[in-house]
Amino acid sequence: MKVISANLNGIRAAARKGFYDWLPKVDADVICLQELKAQPDQIEGLPYHPEAYHTYFHAAEKKGYSGVGIYCKKKPDQVHIGLGKGFEDVDFEGRYIQADFGNLSVASLYMPSGSSKEERQEFKIDMMGRFEARLKELAESGRQVIICGDWNIVHKKRDIKNWRGNQKRSGFLPEERQWMDWLYGDTEPELEGGRGGNAGFHDAFRQINDQDEQYTWWSNRGQAWANNTGWRIDYQVISDNLKDKVVAGSDLIYKDERFSDHAPLVIEYDI
Repeated sequence: MKVISANLNGIRAAARKGFYDWLPKVDADVICLQELKAQPDQIEGLPYHPEAYHTYFHAAEKKGYSGVGIYCKKKPDQVHIGLGKGFEDVDFEGRYIQADFGNLSVASLYMPSGSSKEERQEFKIDMMGRFEARLKELAESGRQVIICGDWNIVHKKRDIKNWRGNQKRSGFLPEERQWMDWLYGDTEPELEGGRGGNAGFHDAFRQINDQDEQYTWWSNRGQAWANNTGWRIDYQVISDNLKDKVVAGSDLIYKDERFSDHAPLVIEYDI
């Protein structure tokens, strides 16, 4: 089963840059999209509803902002639009959608960025705290779970080019990185004073790739792309029962073409 996570930074812009010409070539089973920046009536028909896939979108109420989606070859048993009760403010921004197939759940998540102003960082931290209960629920359900998306957090120093200069920036703050330690149950955290514990999930990418300087996002400023001055903030976060199902040799980070300021993350699973 091949799964793609792709922050498009505008689905219509990505279409103009060739994203929908690439999709048939990679032939994925499930494609999780983030940052659509479009309303449903702006993305009707082709290419936004590929004929080979069932299409589900969760747009933000605010026009030209956020939004997530899922394409899947197999029709899901159930689709969850948003996180529901207790997450009304998050769902207003279109940040979560989940498709269930038998015992498998695949979700597309777009975690807020806190880089624009302090209030947005507070919103991000608050969402992370509320999201913990849902993550625990999924981990303890016994289901196979893949949460794709732009989590807007770098986990380790090796996952960001200039870690020294970014220690006070949203996305690389100590409390954010400690939260990722908790998510993955990291036994060797880089930061002291971590919360400990284990949410029961794993970084699918790191199950089969242990190389440094593996990034998924590059600023559009300066020569970040040319110099590979990037951040790894896009993940496929998997439940413990999928830890040994990640297929080595997957395409992983696709950088042959640029559809966005993020690169698609392509991973295969033996399920």
